[in-house]
Amino acid sequence: MDTDLGTLRSRWNEVLDLLESNDRIAWLVFFDARLASFENNVLTLDFSDARKFASSHEYQAVRPKHKEVLASAINEVFGLDVVIEELA
Repeated sequence: MDTDLGTLRSRWNEVLDLLESNDRIAWLVFFDARLASFENNVLTLDFSDARKFASSHEYQAVRPKHKEVLASAINEVFGLDVVIEELA
């Protein structure tokens, strides 16, 4: 099955629902993310909107674990192995 960014966006709520049921903290991390691009099984997320309202907390140290949980949820919904990246 050929999956593109539009397909991911159309079913993103399914991914978030699964994420919420498996790991609520990971759900909170990615709930505000925008899907920026999807090429060669690399999903790039944009957190620029979420950063506008961010406090002084930085969660970079825990993000790798949460990225794994997100990739697992995407695999369960779409059957895809993806790499999660963030826009700088």
